[in-house]
Amino acid sequence: MKSSFKKLVASDKPVLVDFHAEWCGPCKMLAPILKEVKEQMGENIKILKIDVDKNQPIAARYQIRGVPTMLLFRNGEIVWRQSGVVPKEQILKAIEAA
Repeated sequence: MKSSFKKLVASDKPVLVDFHAEWCGPCKMLAPILKEVKEQMGENIKILKIDVDKNQPIAARYQIRGVPTMLLFRNGEIVWRQSGVVPKEQILKAIEAA
């Protein structure tokens, strides 16, 4: 999982990683927002969902303390990080800046 995760985020296309958990209420609120982001951005963005309970080593590596936490990667580097539910416009701005 770790090496494939590294490959996935090494893309020159922005990759938005949503660290979430099944039991997390705000995570459920964020899901439709991310779906809208994907619909609007299409092929210009990759969105990965990482369940922190099932992928603890990756969550620990990026110091995910609370969910939801989103990390935006470009060429393997974190270019944006945000915890909590964020409006679609703020996510789109971060992606466009990347």
